[in-house]
Amino acid sequence: MSNMIGKAAPEWSATVYANGEKREMSSDEFSGKWYLIYWYPLDFTFICPTEIVGFESLKEEFEDDGITVIGCSTDSWFSHNAWFADNDIFPQGVTHPVLADTTHSVTRAFGMMNEAVGVGFRGTVLVDGDGNVQMYSINGMDAGRSPNEILRTCQATQAGGLCGADWKKGDNYVA
Repeated sequence: MSNMIGKAAPEWSATVYANGEKREMSSDEFSGKWYLIYWYPLDFTFICPTEIVGFESLKEEFEDDGITVIGCSTDSWFSHNAWFADNDIFPQGVTHPVLADTTHSVTRAFGMMNEAVGVGFRGTVLVDGDGNVQMYSINGMDAGRSPNEILRTCQATQAGGLCGADWKKGDNYVA
């Protein structure tokens, strides 16, 4: 896998769970817009819903920064639809789009496929309005991410200057 930072994001399209609806979504919808795709390995697991709930709770903050949050796993739309209906696990519901990448085409295009297991890694990609990758990370399968830290990193990326490790939106930075 090569470094994607600063390079054009791959074009993609997939079926998406969109707040209970099934539709198609593609990178074409995001021309001129920032978006974040986060991958998680599997529906009906322990760590994954903690991340999904975290991204859902920060959806409006991402949107305030002009970033659309998109989840992605290699599970089907039917699996997403059944799992996201569980109000005990997802008390706020899941209103942000979640790709059902059953063909693995999006996951492979971004280098997020764990071929040994047959599912996506726990990865995150931020694409800017010019269609270039600005953030790219992959975690091990057993370590959940902090959506708050991903939001902070996205905001630092958009700030236009040098931002330290604990920089927060509104703090000064070196231009």
